[in-house]
Amino acid sequence: MTRPKTRGEAEAEFTRAIIKFEKDYLGRGPTDARTLFLNDLILVRLRGILTPAEVKLAETREGQRLVKETRRQLFESSRPLLETIVREVTGCALISLHTDMSTRTGERIIVLTVDDDLSARFF
Repeated sequence: MTRPKTRGEAEAEFTRAIIKFEKDYLGRGPTDARTLFLNDLILVRLRGILTPAEVKLAETREGQRLVKETRRQLFESSRPLLETIVREVTGCALISLHTDMSTRTGERIIVLTVDDDLSARFF
């Protein structure tokens, strides 16, 4: 019989899954990533997500808008993949997802809401 995952183990597993998702689906993984479970929220912080082409494009205001909008649309179209990651790692269903990124710092924040209190699922 396997022991239940700790909160830290589950957060680390979720981080690895998001890094793999970013690499496989968006073409590049972050240079740094961290996940925190807070009640019914999953908070993910990714750093170093921009490609060299996106960095160059983001030098203008229009380029910043284009990079953010393209990334937003790609992310929202990936909801079924994210639902699978959430279910496999936490055993919860994904309710909603929210994300924003900075073209200045190359950082993305992801907030996912789930259908259960994660603090009750992991010790």
